[in-house]
Amino acid sequence: MKLRTGKRHLREGIKNIFRNGWMTVASIGAVTTTLILVGAFLALMLNLNQMADNIEDDVEIKVLIDLTANESQIKSLGEDIKNIDEVASVKFSSKDEELENLIESMGEEGESWQLFEQDNPLNHAYIIKAEDPVDTIDIANEIKGFEAVQEVNYGKDVVQKLFQFNEYARTIGLVLIAGLVFTAIFLISNTIKITIMARSREIGIMKLVGATNGFIRWPFFIEGLLLGVFGSIIPIAAIIVGYYYLENTLGDKISLSFVELLPFNPFAWQLSLIILAIGAFIGVWGSVMSVRKFLKV
Repeated sequence: MKLRTGKRHLREGIKNIFRNGWMTVASIGAVTTTLILVGAFLALMLNLNQMADNIEDDVEIKVLIDLTANESQIKSLGEDIKNIDEVASVKFSSKDEELENLIESMGEEGESWQLFEQDNPLNHAYIIKAEDPVDTIDIANEIKGFEAVQEVNYGKDVVQKLFQFNEYARTIGLVLIAGLVFTAIFLISNTIKITIMARSREIGIMKLVGATNGFIRWPFFIEGLLLGVFGSIIPIAAIIVGYYYLENTLGDKISLSFVELLPFNPFAWQLSLIILAIGAFIGVWGSVMSVRKFLKV
């Protein structure tokens, strides 16, 4: 495309924005309303996904070592566990550390366990985390077959349900976001189509005098791009202000370790760029799809 032709398309696209008056306002309003919903839901789903990841990262396997195992067997068991490809970390916890942790976790009631400090009945243990939390169950099953293992604890039923719930939640979230975006494309393309219908005669005349489809389409392409970008401004501002307020208001009040909002910087800016890209895509797609039928002359 020649530079002069490109300038002409840009000029015509901008003119069309102001020429259409209230229809331009309606198109931008449709983009704005839809992107506010998309942005809010996207922020919610990404934070829920982060919380799900935090919960999964807390999943660990505790391997209780047989009380009759000697130091050589304990060391050998540790090496066997480390050799499992899916294992991320292995930490040895002596029975004295296990007793200390038990006393601390039980608060005042744990004081009664101090009587066992001289004759500790607990097992030495290995604390294991997987590279991918989903592999926790497979790792636990493999460790059960090793020598010197008395018991393997990882909350089998809870972990399985947790992973299934997180997987369903992520899938449903993606489907809903995709549904919102496609709904936005449909609504906006119909809104833009009304503005283009008013110029159908103009498009027909241009076709009859020999204008190519690309020459006719480019101003509408630019117009749709600008509609999408202008329609993104309010949603982006709402996301930045709303998320900043939410993080500062709720950040200090949440006591659960896994309930942690994504940090404002860079999350809000990254989400803003995503909203801007979605808005531009929706505007361009809506314009291109709407002008297609009028090019068939």
